[in-house]
Amino acid sequence: MEANMSNNDVEMDEDFSFLQPLDIITKDVNQLRQMIKEKRKNIQKDKDKDKEKNKDKDKNKDREVDREHEAERGRVREKERHEKEEREKEREKAESNKEPEKQPEELADGDMVMDQEDKDAIGHEENGTSIVGKEPMDIATASTQASQEACEIPGSDVTILEGHTSEVCACAWSPTGSLLASGSGDSTARIWTIADGLCKSGAQNSPLNVLVLKHVKGRTNEKSKDVTTLDWNGEGSLLATGSYDGQARIWTTNGELRSTLSKHKGPIFSLKWNKKGDYLLTGSFDKTAIVWDVKAEEWKQQFEFHTGPTLDVDWCNNVSFATSSTDHMIYVCKIGEIHPIKTFAGHQGEVNCVKWDPTGSLLASCSDDITAKIWCMKQDKYVHDLREHSKEIYAIRWSPTGPGTNNPNQQLILASASFDSTVKLWDVELGKLLYSLNGHKDPVYSVAFSPNGEYLAS
Repeated sequence: MEANMSNNDVEMDEDFSFLQPLDIITKDVNQLRQMIKEKRKNIQKDKDKDKEKNKDKDKNKDREVDREHEAERGRVREKERHEKEEREKEREKAESNKEPEKQPEELADGDMVMDQEDKDAIGHEENGTSIVGKEPMDIATASTQASQEACEIPGSDVTILEGHTSEVCACAWSPTGSLLASGSGDSTARIWTIADGLCKSGAQNSPLNVLVLKHVKGRTNEKSKDVTTLDWNGEGSLLATGSYDGQARIWTTNGELRSTLSKHKGPIFSLKWNKKGDYLLTGSFDKTAIVWDVKAEEWKQQFEFHTGPTLDVDWCNNVSFATSSTDHMIYVCKIGEIHPIKTFAGHQGEVNCVKWDPTGSLLASCSDDITAKIWCMKQDKYVHDLREHSKEIYAIRWSPTGPGTNNPNQQLILASASFDSTVKLWDVELGKLLYSLNGHKDPVYSVAFSPNGEYLAS
């Protein structure tokens, strides 16, 4: 009977454990096999039931965790709102007690002043912020001992542009200087007319002229229409916006939708006009970059080199450009070429930003690998590897100084903004750190130089 029931000793022992001694004596082999089969089937059913119960428990646990996370986020938002109100009260009280003639106190070297409410208004694009102060920061000095002071702007000289109903993702000044564009998660971009002297005392009471550029008809709760990036053409006559729906749109300064450019299969993360203004370049989550012929309102060439989402794009001249991606790679491409004309490999993390210097000869990049690098078309390896940050670097900007700019006699500087709460300024020739600006207490997402290169906003 043992031989007939099983050839495996382990299985045989298990089979016998299902039987009572009386069964073995009174039943024949076939009956015993049937009994064992039934017992096994019942045990399997019980196991399946237990699995289902555990699955339900896990689902309920996940829901509970989600509810806890949402509650925690709500508590954090409420706390931030309360703290913001308290700071506003304190600021107003301080303003009322402050004598008009009193100058801002000097700060220790490298410190920057920034209110928490300003932190909340994080921008993602260059030229989106300006700082007004009494003395230039004089960043273009070679002395690392120079005092880098933050400019404290009186509340009476601040104009708050209200109207967006969700987070503001990007903003950019028109080259004409009087128009400011903003893009938001509320599915709109806005063009604000900022008149001369608007930010002077008393002027902010005058009504603001604003155009609302709707990216979806009617009301919507979808996130697919977030305006993620925007850029003015060189003349300041057209505004391009990139959206989470994968479409690029071109608008006139009077708010008219001139073109809708559709080919991407995912959100657009970056877009740039070339200097001539005949091509628009877009980079998308779909891993590609596309050059659009603006006049023909159609795509001219799609570049499919990256193996991950394209995070940033930047023109070198009117026909060639650089792209960066989550795949750690940087490609330099040219209209008409089916392969990259240059490949830069060296980063060990997502490459968040790429920017050509004013002459188009040096390319700067920054990455989640905590480094910024400077590249040259004449060599494959980076020229400088900048390693003073302690966390991911989110944005970089070149100063409007040195060769190819309106300030040719001043030193060329590279600024980098990081999640380590600092902005660092670099000597490009030597690849050395000039200054570390340590006024922020949270991640820094954006930096912008003033046109004369004397001020830096972060």
